[in-house]
Amino acid sequence: MSLELGLQLFSVRDELEKDFVGTLQKVAEIGYKNVEFFIHDASKEMKIGGMEASELREVLDNLGLKAVSMHVNPLTDEDILEKAIQYNLEIGSSGIGCSIAFFNNKQEVVDFAKALNKCAQMCKDNGLDFYYHNHFQEFQKFKGEYVLDILLENTDENLVKAEFDTYWALRGGIDPVEYLKKLGSRCDLVHQKDLPATANPVNAFEVLGEEKEIDFDAFIDFSKPEYFTEAGEGSMDIKSIIETIRQIGAAKYIFVEQDLTTKNQLESVEISYKNMIQLLEA
Repeated sequence: MSLELGLQLFSVRDELEKDFVGTLQKVAEIGYKNVEFFIHDASKEMKIGGMEASELREVLDNLGLKAVSMHVNPLTDEDILEKAIQYNLEIGSSGIGCSIAFFNNKQEVVDFAKALNKCAQMCKDNGLDFYYHNHFQEFQKFKGEYVLDILLENTDENLVKAEFDTYWALRGGIDPVEYLKKLGSRCDLVHQKDLPATANPVNAFEVLGEEKEIDFDAFIDFSKPEYFTEAGEGSMDIKSIIETIRQIGAAKYIFVEQDLTTKNQLESVEISYKNMIQLLEA
């Protein structure tokens, strides 16, 4: 299976706010053909860029862009998920993902896993894939187990897939290559950004401690522009990550996702695009 490059549009969120269609056009002009959308407050309305699904599909078709998937929050409300499923189907997206979660103990993780199974079943019944996307807090431990391991063990592997964020795994003290091998065919979407060589320590838990319960405030402390750089500009071994993804043979897309940048967001994703194309073609 070929591995295609895409862009998680959260990377250009400020530019989208200024000019939604114009920014999508610039994304297409850079060279991106595959995009992942996000709705971080789906309780308000199920629209992206203020558009009904049919309008957005027309814009995408005109620009030659393919909607691959979408992060939706909150997901556990059945009415919201039903609307999200229909919106995704109309724009041609094939998957819905849970973008972020926080936990205080193992039981919360197990309970959330049950909720993810229900969401995933609804998606599968409508022909959509369902994903869980990690940050670094999924590599805190409860009773000696990583949160992400608990989630994976308590979700149906035929329903809940992993959208693996290699940067955040590294920040959680994990070797992204080794964890990709562990995920195997359960991971068919990957997120890629890069870590500046100046970032120290790499492992956030060296500062926080392994027993620290990660909430949003603790997460934000490790989510600053100076902690990120464009894919291919930092210290991550992206070449080995790509090689491993290809060896496993399950992942269909690797998305640039630039959480934060010290540059203009469109300039940032263009740098990542050029670097990632070279790495994919190497």
